[in-house]
Parts: sequence; structure tokens; C-alpha cells
Amino acid sequence: MASFVLIHGAWHGGWSFDAIIPALRAAGHSVIAPDLPGIGGSDAALAAITLAGWADFTADLCRDAADPVILCGHSRGGLVISQAAEVAPEAIATLVYIAGMLLPSGLTRAEWKQQQQPNPAFDAIIHPAGAGTVIDPVGAPAVFAQLAPPEVARAAAARLVPEPASVRTTPLALTPARYGRVPRIYIECLQDRTIPIADQRAMQALQPCAQVYALDADHSPFLSTPDALVAALLDIARGVSA
Repeated sequence: MASFVLIHGAWHGGWSFDAIIPALRAAGHSVIAPDLPGIGGSDAALAAITLAGWADFTADLCRDAADPVILCGHSRGGLVISQAAEVAPEAIATLVYIAGMLLPSGLTRAEWKQQQQPNPAFDAIIHPAGAGTVIDPVGAPAVFAQLAPPEVARAAAARLVPEPASVRTTPLALTPARYGRVPRIYIECLQDRTIPIADQRAMQALQPCAQVYALDADHSPFLSTPDALVAALLDIARGVSA
């Protein structure tokens, strides 16, 4: 059996994974899907958030797990799991990037944005707010979850919260001896309008993965294709537990 630690993406929370957690637990695995500390809090709380703090928080969750840890990061969560692997590689069996930010050491999310293809639809729904950014809930479903049932996508959009600006401007600090020793797996989302598949594959070219799964999903496979996402995660768990 394995312990899944599921790290949510920007503007989201642990609730993102509610639809897939029961199936993972029914298969005998333990699952934790926390809200990252400070997310959605006051402006002061957002200003205090750091990538290092989130990485330490995540590393502690992995150290406390009883079974081999499959550490998954959705979207911006990819930055967090990469940095957590640098902190505690001995506590993590594998890293799984779910349409995740898979960047090399020294690069920031903001710098990578400049290398991506223009994405005006995504840019249009992001608005600065104090120490962070917020998402337009009306425009979010068409960008984040266009393949999900409309009522599900709208309900998820209504739960989006402010995201700290600092994390996207913090460079990753990774070494081959620590982060580099943890196997990486990528779950592609082929119809992603937030991190288009070309950008997902460009990141994989910079940071090759041991295995790649491809889902016919939008940026929110936990909403649009939860069964396919669960199937991929269970297949990964079988490899870890073998």
C-alpha cells in the first residue's frame, strides 16, 4: 500500500481532490490532501507565505506517513513537491506532476511564463489583489474545467481563493543529489487550457520523467475525468508497492 499526499494548485485547496479520495482509500491507500498553510487567508497571511515554508510543510507530511509516499502536485503544486523532494528525498517514493509545474533549479514560475506560448484566456481571468492574485469565478470554468459538468465547474470556481504572489517569483533550489534522486512521473492533460499540452511537454523536455500518462482531460482532471485520474494513480501505486 502507499500513502498519497496530494498538493493542490494555485487558488485551489485540498477540496480539489474530494472526488478521487474515496476510490484511492477504497483500494487500501492512505490519502492526505491538505490546504497549504495561509492559502486564502488575510493579506498579511498571504504576504508571509514562502515556497520554502510550503515545501517544509509538505516534507513533514511525507516524513509522518507510514507507507511509501506518492507525492502528487497539481499545477502550481508541482513547484511545491519539487522543493519538498529537495528537503526530504528519503521520505518520498515518487513524485507525480498532474499537469504540474515541472521546472529546473534556478527558474521561477514567472520566468517560465515568459517562455510559454501566449495564453490570453488564462491571463484574462487573473487579477492582482494585495499580496496575491484572485481569479474571476465567471471566467474560470472555461479555462480550468471546460470538460467537467458545468455545475461542478461553477461550484469549484466559487471556491477559488487568493494565491500568494511570492511563490511564482521564487526560484527553485534543487540538487541532483537530493531532488534528483526521487523518480518523477508526469500525468499529462491533453485538453488543458491553463498549461497547454505543448508547455507540459516542454517542461518534460527540461526535466525528463521516468513515466508519462496522458489523460483526455482539461486542467482539472479531478473534476472532468476523475476515474481516469484514479486509474493512473492506482497504476503508479502498484509500481511503488511492487
